Amino acid sequence: MESRLGRPFLRILAVALCLAAAQRPPVLFGQSTSTAVPSASPQSAEPAGQAAATGVRIVSRSQQRTGDRVYAAGDVEVRCGEVLVFADRVEYDLGTKDVRAEGNVVVQTPGEVVRAERALYNLETGRGTIERASGLVQPSILFEAETLERRQADVYALKKARLTACAQPNPRWSFGLSRAELRTGEFVEMWDAVVRVKSLPVLYLPYLRYPLKDRASGFLAPRLGFGGDKGLSVSQSYYWAMAPNMDATVGLDFYLSRGTGAGLEYRYLFPGGTKGDLNLYYFVYKRQDDGTRPGSLSIVRLNHTQALPLGFSLAANVDYQTSFTFLRDFDNNFQRALSYTRTSQLYLTRSWRRFNLSARASRFETYFSQVDDSNVSTSLPQIAFNVFKTRLFAPVYFSLAASLLRSQYGWRSEYDAGTERRSTRLALSPSLSLPFASIPWLTATTTVTANLDYYGQSLDPAGTGAVVDDPLFTRNLTAAVEIVGPVLYRIFYGRDGRARLKSLIEPYVTYQYDSPTNASDRVVTNFGFFRYHQLSYGVTGRFLFKGANDRSVEVFSLGLGQTCYFSPEDGPLSLYPVDGRPPRFSEVTGTLRFYPRARFSLDAAAAYNTYYDTLSSLRLSATAGSKADGDFLTVTWFKSRNAWVAGADPDLIALYNRDQIGAFGGLRLPGANLDLQLEADYNIKDRKLLYTGAQATYHYQCLDILVDVRTFYFRAKTDTQVRVSVGLGTIGRSLDFLGGFGF
Repeated sequence: MESRLGRPFLRILAVALCLAAAQRPPVLFGQSTSTAVPSASPQSAEPAGQAAATGVRIVSRSQQRTGDRVYAAGDVEVRCGEVLVFADRVEYDLGTKDVRAEGNVVVQTPGEVVRAERALYNLETGRGTIERASGLVQPSILFEAETLERRQADVYALKKARLTACAQPNPRWSFGLSRAELRTGEFVEMWDAVVRVKSLPVLYLPYLRYPLKDRASGFLAPRLGFGGDKGLSVSQSYYWAMAPNMDATVGLDFYLSRGTGAGLEYRYLFPGGTKGDLNLYYFVYKRQDDGTRPGSLSIVRLNHTQALPLGFSLAANVDYQTSFTFLRDFDNNFQRALSYTRTSQLYLTRSWRRFNLSARASRFETYFSQVDDSNVSTSLPQIAFNVFKTRLFAPVYFSLAASLLRSQYGWRSEYDAGTERRSTRLALSPSLSLPFASIPWLTATTTVTANLDYYGQSLDPAGTGAVVDDPLFTRNLTAAVEIVGPVLYRIFYGRDGRARLKSLIEPYVTYQYDSPTNASDRVVTNFGFFRYHQLSYGVTGRFLFKGANDRSVEVFSLGLGQTCYFSPEDGPLSLYPVDGRPPRFSEVTGTLRFYPRARFSLDAAAAYNTYYDTLSSLRLSATAGSKADGDFLTVTWFKSRNAWVAGADPDLIALYNRDQIGAFGGLRLPGANLDLQLEADYNIKDRKLLYTGAQATYHYQCLDILVDVRTFYFRAKTDTQVRVSVGLGTIGRSLDFLGGFGF
């Protein structure tokens, strides 16, 4: 390609900026002349300086007309509607409206600015051929081409060209190509394309389709990785903008040492609230050295919501993988790699003013590697009908809960043996409630509920523990009194005399009486059948701050609570005796929430076991900054110790104890055009790292370079991966089907 094509792209921008003033009417200077050439009748003449709205106006230093041709020279300007042509010399055909321009040629339309040595352009059709062209085409595509052919108003053909979306004198990146077809606002198809960073060629592609808008079909930039158990990895995706309301991304993941995976992400949005996304992934292992090949694996993830006729709505959720260990070995998201669950749910609901009807089918499975077995729970179906509180007569309210549940529960090994627990339950619970709010600082609600339950199956009366098809009908009464108060508060005023802060202390107490249930020892349940005769009590402190528009916002809350069981021998803690007796008191629970500013938050919860004098659980989450702004830090600390189980069986301590801290942060360095993200998880109990990750994105104006380094310490062998991807303007990065960053 000649040196002219290598001239700085900054010259093109200068042309575009200088020609912005060309929209003004031409100014005649020196000895220039002006000729108006009406398009309706080329032979007719109009006085110089006047033109019809549809005519062609030529301004130049000298002009002459020979037959149907006009020859102009010296600072020539040809104007036809929104089209402007500037040149040293112009030959214009009155009949065909062809313009032949030479010398410092510039063609300007609302969507393009082109500079060239020579051009043949038709003012009526917009078609033409431009030689030695360089210019700007919407939406900000800079190009240089040996030949530019304008085939339609929005279609261009380029030969021996170079183009970029960068505006630097020496572009950060560009494409060199033998030929291309450009559709304004759509895409550029290129053949024999060479991707250059600065002047360095880095990649050759026989064919490339570069989008000129945010949602355009085409190949995405590949992800390259190396290291770890997977070896060299390459990920390549294709984005398909199927319609304004749906799109799809398909891709391949190639791992040199492990195998090949294929993925699909489909997203959709329809009128009326129907929306969702579907993710599919299929992986085939590489043949091992001994000639064997592990079985292929698949992942299905679905989230779907849909509005149905008659006011019903449908929601579906599926998160399923054929192997629990696959995510542990392959998923790049730390939180998901440690997930051993399969979920499938289908939910149908309809709400009226005072009623609600819902139906649900679900299946949950959780794998426990310690015992190499999974726990499975299914509901087929679960139907519920509720009548909201309705006033019968002042001040008594009526409500009703009715449900039908068919469920199965047990270990996978029990399912295989046919010994899982099965139950069909029909429940009806009418309630009467009496609220009391006559005292401003005290509220109380009394509720009486009758529980009528029919079970299609029951436990063997002989005490074998087997489930038999022997129906069982149970009934009992529940009475509860909930009291909040006396509420104490204090208001703090600002210097202007206006209320600014309000502190409240709200003690509460709830007494619940659950009458004994007949034949309770024969009820089929997953975890046991318990009687709730108890007293729950606690206190909550709140601080409310009056912000903009006199709106009160809660900035701080602190709560403490505990439950006392009056019938501990058949209460929920009866399974965990202390010194041979069931505990009467639950753990003391506390919560703390602190939101002083929009960019900071603190959320904590804890439970203290008074019998074993231990902090059984602690959950802490603190966030400063905003991820959207780039500067943020999130710290999470989770500590758990099932003191009840550990107290009953010390061998289970290691199974239930967890003490883990994680941090996820980001830092934006505008001066260095750099975004950093760091993540780490540490096992305090075992004193070892579980995971570290670092991601750096360098914004080189129209070029983004992303480097991602992650180390997974929890895997059988420490796995460190390095991945690199590049974003070129509107070409995004290939989708990471087995990835993600952050909590």
